[in-house]
Amino acid sequence: MDHDDEQLLRGRVYGADHDHPGPLPHRDYAELVGGPLDGLLLDITGWTADENQTGVALTTELGQSGVGGRALYDPRPGERNRWDLAGDTP
Repeated sequence: MDHDDEQLLRGRVYGADHDHPGPLPHRDYAELVGGPLDGLLLDITGWTADENQTGVALTTELGQSGVGGRALYDPRPGERNRWDLAGDTP
């Protein structure tokens, strides 16, 4: 991914409608840090404490596995709103 692609993704919400890609007021977001989804926001509104500690596998074509692959992100200890890349999976 080149610098222009990275800038395009920054500040957008993962899985959001392309016509309204930005964050919405009164929603909770975690910033994805590192990897193919770096800079995207993950909507964690309404997630339980357990869900916020588990981590996620997010579908992306930009990871090492290509189409159908998933990027794995885990919450950063002590920072509920920053999730770090933990790896990729097909």
